[in-house]
Amino acid sequence: MIRRFERLPIRGKLLALVLLPLAVVLPLLGVILLVWANLAFDNLLITKVRADLAVAHGYFERVLGEVGASAATVADSNALHLALARPDRESLVPLLRRFKAREGLDFVNLRAPDGTLLVTDHAPAADGAASAPPLRAAAEGARRAGIAVLAPHEFAALAPALQARVAVPLVPTRNAAPTARTQEDRAMVVLAGAPVVAPDGRLLAHVQAGVLLNRNLPFIDHINAIVYPEGSLPFGSRGTATLFLDDVRISTNVRLFGAEAGHRAIGTRVSQTVRDAVLGRGHTWLDRAFVVSDWYVSGYLPLADGAGQRVGMLYVGYLEQPFMLLKYGVLAAIGLIFFAVMVGAALVSLRAARSIFGPIERMAQTMQRVQGGALEARVGPVASSDEVGALAAHLDRLLDAIAAQTQALQRWNAELDAKVAERTRELAAAQRQLVRSEKLAAVGQLTASIAHEVNNPIAVIQGNLDLARELMGPQAAQRVRAELKLVDEQVERMRLIVTQLLQFARPAEYAGYIAEVDTGQVLHDSLVLVAHLLSRTRIERVLDFAATRRPQINRNELQQVIVNLLVNAIQAMPEGGTLRLATRDNAEGGVDVVVADTGPGLDAALLAELFQPFVTHKKDGTGLGLWISRSIVERYGGDIRAANRSDGVRGAEFTVVLRGEAAGA
Repeated sequence: MIRRFERLPIRGKLLALVLLPLAVVLPLLGVILLVWANLAFDNLLITKVRADLAVAHGYFERVLGEVGASAATVADSNALHLALARPDRESLVPLLRRFKAREGLDFVNLRAPDGTLLVTDHAPAADGAASAPPLRAAAEGARRAGIAVLAPHEFAALAPALQARVAVPLVPTRNAAPTARTQEDRAMVVLAGAPVVAPDGRLLAHVQAGVLLNRNLPFIDHINAIVYPEGSLPFGSRGTATLFLDDVRISTNVRLFGAEAGHRAIGTRVSQTVRDAVLGRGHTWLDRAFVVSDWYVSGYLPLADGAGQRVGMLYVGYLEQPFMLLKYGVLAAIGLIFFAVMVGAALVSLRAARSIFGPIERMAQTMQRVQGGALEARVGPVASSDEVGALAAHLDRLLDAIAAQTQALQRWNAELDAKVAERTRELAAAQRQLVRSEKLAAVGQLTASIAHEVNNPIAVIQGNLDLARELMGPQAAQRVRAELKLVDEQVERMRLIVTQLLQFARPAEYAGYIAEVDTGQVLHDSLVLVAHLLSRTRIERVLDFAATRRPQINRNELQQVIVNLLVNAIQAMPEGGTLRLATRDNAEGGVDVVVADTGPGLDAALLAELFQPFVTHKKDGTGLGLWISRSIVERYGGDIRAANRSDGVRGAEFTVVLRGEAAGA
């Protein structure tokens, strides 16, 4: 490919250099921009539906809280307490009805302390108590509502007047999971309970209240109005909201299509893909989905009952087609702009290239004519006034000069040949002299290197004489005192060099300033240094500072050791736990500082090599922290010990043993 390009004429090379970026690079950039814009637009739609689903879920949680508050209000009502003091249950029915109307509930009932149904808002529970739903764990004594799914006979005992809203005939739906059911007859309710407690603390009864979600159109329309108020969606898109019992729409403002167009799509079902993801695996679905008759940008959130079982879904979404039309329009506009820019740039580039290769081709033709013997051939004037035009004029002047000097060159030819021969002889002699000088310089350099290398073994030999002096004894050494003095000077020189190297390579072996240290205060200060790590966890701190002694050690280095142990303990408890810090006097006259966690602990293989350098089980660790920490403590006569906790709690325990008086103090 490169050779073919090199064989092209200047016209072809210029056209290739001009058109190749326009024909390859610019379309490639356009494709990249189109792909990026498409992904960015889709991510923007998903981000919006995620926010919409959060708003809908927030309102749904608020409704749960309001129902729970309503049940608590009824339970705390003085009127209810007075009515319970009377033996007549009939008087409780109108009271519960008033509570139901005032609080906007669908049913209210009263239960005995053991959970037995006593009276509902429509009648005392004499015969129907056995078929009434039990007092759910989510409602026992709690003042917050939860979701419950009731069988037909259970709901009939609570609110027989609302039975007509419960049954939802299933509508055949495209892509839904296969089922033999023809009707959803269970009731999804928001169920709340609150205890009725006498002034002396006795439990008198339980209030159970709730709201039916089946066909609760005002409720779902209110959610839709909150999430998608009028004018919030551009380009004619419309928003929808739905409540699902299992995979069946029991309350929705999605409309049916076909012969029943305009009716709500209650009884239709969600696709099996969404059902498996949301109800099966408990995931939140944020993607495009086919809803009844159109594609929507959809968000599905699983809903769980008081026992934590997924029983339904909350859905919000908006029509995808207007946004897709906008996206394709924007992408098409970007493509057209790139195409127009590419065509315009190609035309301008071709015209500019012609102004370059035209004069160059004329110069090439002129040179061919001169080469053929037409010494009078000239390029002539060109329209370009840039470097190419100047080059053409210069070529003409050059050809004129060549014609005038051709004869002079012929006269000088013979003289030049003679001078060349003479200079060639002189150059050969100079080259021989240069080679000789280079050889002499190389020999000198080699001689100097040999002399330098010989001095080293001589110094080694003199160093070994020091051992000979010790073996000879004082009297014999006195005889060669001058020679041994020379050896001493060389040894001292080597000692200083080694000392300097050690100070540079191992600065940690030179201990810092030693003072008495309050270990409890050091632990407090170390906790301040790792406070930013603790603030991101659910770790509880337990402090037990019982030490009365003050060990001697460098405070900053001790703090370095403690901070390293605290960081390791925090990293061992990513899901939270208990961090125990303790100090105590030890039997060696010093202080033990204990750092214990409730992490996974230390296995036997790790304990065996824990304080070795470069030993770590962390992906981003160096394996030097514990090794350096132990080296610091050992410098002051102390130690660090590691073990699994022996107090019946899972986790690791590190003990820093400090001496009362530092080593070498």
